[in-house]
Amino acid sequence: MSESSFQDEVLGELGDDRLTEIAGLLGTDTAGAKEAVSETVGTMTGDLEQKAAEDDADGEEVRQALAEVAEPPLQGVATLGGLGGLLGGGMMAGVLAKVSKPVAGAVSKKTGIPAATVSRVIEMLIPVVLAVLARRASGKAAGAGAAGTAPGAAGTAPGAAPGTSPAPGGGLADLLGQILGSGKK
Repeated sequence: MSESSFQDEVLGELGDDRLTEIAGLLGTDTAGAKEAVSETVGTMTGDLEQKAAEDDADGEEVRQALAEVAEPPLQGVATLGGLGGLLGGGMMAGVLAKVSKPVAGAVSKKTGIPAATVSRVIEMLIPVVLAVLARRASGKAAGAGAAGTAPGAAGTAPGAAPGTSPAPGGGLADLLGQILGSGKK
């Protein structure tokens, strides 16, 4: 049994109502909307992984945003139903917004959907992608990169989170690969 893909988790988090709304935007059915969302999320995450691996200002920004998302929430905040994940997504939300235009162009080229329409879909996806990233990051940090930990097993390592050291390049880029499901396990 394999872990669900990042795209599958985003689709699950979207739910039927938002997927129907996206289908309406795209002028298609829910199956077509699922394909478009999967393509968009795949392109977006691929772009993030590529940027995280680069040794420049963009790469540093992605790595810092990832480190922020991967930080375990404060104990008091963690008991408020995941508020820490929302607060930690600030920098990553900016990174996702920054990559949205090139992602929209790439998805438009592949699918024939106008880039402006893809951009509107991306606007709807950013909060969902942030939620899934935060959930996966907190699980990976808590499990110290252990593959196959149960989805509800977050918070098993209070205090120390060995996977969050800000090692340039590899460490956070590897964590991003693990979070997105493309890292070697």
